[in-house]
Amino acid sequence: MPKLDELDKNILSMLQDDARISFADVARKLKVSEGTIHLRVRKMKKMGVIKGFHTIIAPEKVGKNLTAFIFVKADPIKYPNVLDSIIAMDDVYEIYDVTGEFYAVLKVRTDDMKSLTKLIDGMGTIKGIVSTQTLVVLRTVKEAYKMKV
Repeated sequence: MPKLDELDKNILSMLQDDARISFADVARKLKVSEGTIHLRVRKMKKMGVIKGFHTIIAPEKVGKNLTAFIFVKADPIKYPNVLDSIIAMDDVYEIYDVTGEFYAVLKVRTDDMKSLTKLIDGMGTIKGIVSTQTLVVLRTVKEAYKMKV
């Protein structure tokens, strides 16, 4: 695990609040030089602590009105190919390799039930998928993007 000091943690906290904040503003608020912020951010990117800077989009504002979780059972021999096929599918946003009864849990966002049905039907054509179970999200109670460091 990478070693992060308090300055690194403060930088991460500020960037999570607003990834568009200038390094000059971060430096001013933390009472260090802009160069220090630049070097620390570059170091954390190189260490893999910072994976990237992204815009968070409200799914329903761009037509992705339905969120679902799909639990996948697979043939263990074909599982790597199953994952490759799922990775390539549109509307699959997160894939988790899990323990227990299922091999993977997918978070999907689609336009509507018709689109979800088409996605599930497409999964049915993937060689190695034994079965799926789908849970449709009724409402999102909490979805956090900021991580406490």
